[in-house]
Amino acid sequence: MNELDFSQINWNEIGASTLDTIQMLGISGLFTLLLGLPLGVVLFLASRSSLVLMKVIYTVLSFIVNILRSVPFIILIVALIPVTRAIVGTSIGVTGTIPPLVIGAAPFFARLVETSLREVDRGVIEAAHAMGASTGQIIFRVLLREARPGLLAALTITIVTLVSYTAMSGMIGGGGLGALAINYGYYRYDTAVMIVAVVLMVVLVQLLQMAGDRLVRHYTRK
Repeated sequence: MNELDFSQINWNEIGASTLDTIQMLGISGLFTLLLGLPLGVVLFLASRSSLVLMKVIYTVLSFIVNILRSVPFIILIVALIPVTRAIVGTSIGVTGTIPPLVIGAAPFFARLVETSLREVDRGVIEAAHAMGASTGQIIFRVLLREARPGLLAALTITIVTLVSYTAMSGMIGGGGLGALAINYGYYRYDTAVMIVAVVLMVVLVQLLQMAGDRLVRHYTRK
């Protein structure tokens, strides 16, 4: 193993990799929110419905979500290579990492959304029903509003999880700090670069967690 020598680090490459990681987190986090939030709402509504069709929908969606959540991400990203290529034209780099990130994180986020909605006071929902509110009004004006702190906490957990997913994607040609740590720390035995990459990922996680916690505290009713 090489001795630590931080003077030889290419900081431009470190900066570019950091930006790649932030780009992957931003894009995949946005699509995870857009897909996972509606899916979580559907799971919640279907689980509470007495209609046979809704129960079937819940069973099917729950089964799919459980499968995607149970597959380790490193295996999922390999299995999705044909799908990724069909969607974005490549399975490597920043672009090729985003589809598996979204497919891996959206079901996870959906379950957290479902759990957060289950914590909404049933009396508030029944009161909205009694006042003649439509399903859409109950979803947007009652459920999502009342569960906002829990939803923000769920989104924070999901984005932090995405940081580890981006690191794992570096094993098969993904971009960002994870790829940098693997390519230099594992293949080239450059421990200094690996340490810097790991420290930057830790700092990124801490900043994301702090921002999420602050939002949760802001929207939590005291």
